[in-house]
Amino acid sequence: MRNKFEEQLSELNQEMVQMGNKIMESIENAIDALVNKDTEKARSIMENDAEIDQLQKQIEHICFNLLIQQQPVARDLRTVTAAMKMVTDMERIGDHAADISEMTVLMGEKSRADTFEYIQKMASETLLMLNHSIEAYVEKNADKAKEVIEHDDIVDSLFDATRENAVELILADPSEGEEATDYLMIAKYFERIGDHAGNIAEWVIYSLGIMADDMI
Repeated sequence: MRNKFEEQLSELNQEMVQMGNKIMESIENAIDALVNKDTEKARSIMENDAEIDQLQKQIEHICFNLLIQQQPVARDLRTVTAAMKMVTDMERIGDHAADISEMTVLMGEKSRADTFEYIQKMASETLLMLNHSIEAYVEKNADKAKEVIEHDDIVDSLFDATRENAVELILADPSEGEEATDYLMIAKYFERIGDHAGNIAEWVIYSLGIMADDMI
């Protein structure tokens, strides 16, 4: 019975890593499409979001089987429960990659992502958070997970800077209001991605049986 459980747990881990890699790819492509005004790539990201949704369903199916059929002990129960929570955040990250891509399509040639320095910094920082949160899960590394959670303050600060940048642009030239609002929306999506990456890191810590207060 235990061997069967370990086999299914290994399958769960593989699927989680696959989904993590998939959302990383989606975010990277969304950033590239935004900066390079590549609406064709942006549309493909939107279409590929269905693959991420399917991976979520597969992982949830594995988790339910582990809970119902294997009756896991406390440590394993934390692992499975955390995976179910993490996959929800991962799916939302995939949604935000599609949201950013939709904005890229809507803006088309009007896009001036290169002039919004904080947008690209936010993109880089959230991508770093996501990468490290997935690594923390794979490596079962609570310290790396804690670093991800702390890093969210940087993303929040960049969002505030982007908002100030947008306000300054509107005050300087009201005709730029629509574009400034578009970029503020994109910045909000990146901020949410950072939040979800932080959530993943928190569930990594939980899965290891460590209370958040113990990490302080």
